[in-house]
Amino acid sequence: MLKFYYHPTPNSSKVALFLEEAGLPFEIVPVDTLKGEQHAPEFRKVNPNGKLPAIDDDGTLVFDSNAILLYLAEKTGKYLGEASDRGDLLSWLMFIASGLGPYSGQSVHFRHAAPEQLPYAQNRYLRETERHYSVLNERLKGRDFIVGDSLTIVDMAAWGWVDKAMVTLGEGGLAAYPDVERWFKSIDALPAAARARTVAKDIAFKTERDEEAARALFPSNYAAA
Repeated sequence: MLKFYYHPTPNSSKVALFLEEAGLPFEIVPVDTLKGEQHAPEFRKVNPNGKLPAIDDDGTLVFDSNAILLYLAEKTGKYLGEASDRGDLLSWLMFIASGLGPYSGQSVHFRHAAPEQLPYAQNRYLRETERHYSVLNERLKGRDFIVGDSLTIVDMAAWGWVDKAMVTLGEGGLAAYPDVERWFKSIDALPAAARARTVAKDIAFKTERDEEAARALFPSNYAAA
């Protein structure tokens, strides 16, 4: 059975949505990143980069959420759109992988987690996050899905991050991006989305953001300490 190495984050949520929507059987393997379990030698054999999520598909190891989505979609033949959508699918998947996701993450980090208030960094990542949302909003005008005429892995990849818009963008959330908001509500209404939110409901992950968590999440900050 497919092993799904999981911690409750936007990136893990994307993969959970695919697995639930596709109806693939899987086993949750919790990795508590606030306890530093991602740095354990046994997990580094699965993902040398020490990040979540990752999967072990009967010996085939895949890490990075977007790579996992593409791998599973190609394996199952699901959620890839039509052959004519291939260029759009790859382009928009990479837009999320290299743009919307990382800038959203850095926006959260510098506004909520960084030990120092750095106005330049806060402004830089918030404005870039807003810019990416503007690009996505323009793309979704008159469209039900980001790519093609049906649900694809691009929608799943974006859903994981857009779900956290109140944190990444601030109190206004999606108010300035009505087409993204409309699209998000439709994806979030999928029964699989509700199931994806609860895949690890019985697992008690650490929630306290103490020094142990900071050292586990940002080890390079302490390398010289």
